[in-house]
Amino acid sequence: MGNFKFQQCKIEGLYIIEPKIYGDHRGYFLETYHQDAFAEAGLTMKFVQDNQSYSRKGVLRGLHFQKKHPQGKLVQVIKGSVFDVAVDLRGNSPTYGQWQGVVLTEENKKMFYVPPGFAHGFLVLSDEALFTYKCTDFYHPEDEGGIIWNDPDVAIDWPWDDKEPVVLSEKDKRLPTLKECGFQF
Repeated sequence: MGNFKFQQCKIEGLYIIEPKIYGDHRGYFLETYHQDAFAEAGLTMKFVQDNQSYSRKGVLRGLHFQKKHPQGKLVQVIKGSVFDVAVDLRGNSPTYGQWQGVVLTEENKKMFYVPPGFAHGFLVLSDEALFTYKCTDFYHPEDEGGIIWNDPDVAIDWPWDDKEPVVLSEKDKRLPTLKECGFQF
């Protein structure tokens, strides 16, 4: 299954996935998921829901998780670019509270796999972005949790010019820090 390159990140369970791109004068073709290829790399998750979001430059969505129904997510940008982030919330993990980020763009076509047990969010770097993700569990609005994007203890190095504030939902503005939240998987 040579259509993907799987790069395990410094935090166990996180993967950056680069699909093989077949292109010519007409455009390109690529696989975004292949069950056998992913299983060969040790990724045997089952996806049950696909989502898509559209956002403008400076929008920051996250950092979100579900408490009783944690979701693994395979994320990709179809249009534009984002800085995508996962924060380890697995209580028994040696990397609890640490983060991993990756720039996902329509040009690099990279994907990021974030397993259950992580908070997830992204910042839109381009004028607009179309973002897709496959999920391993269904969305349960009553089960939402989150941590604030600028938690000083997590210390995510967001690639943003702070002359302009990030654009947050009212819900995301009120999220607690990791210490205040105290949540662990």
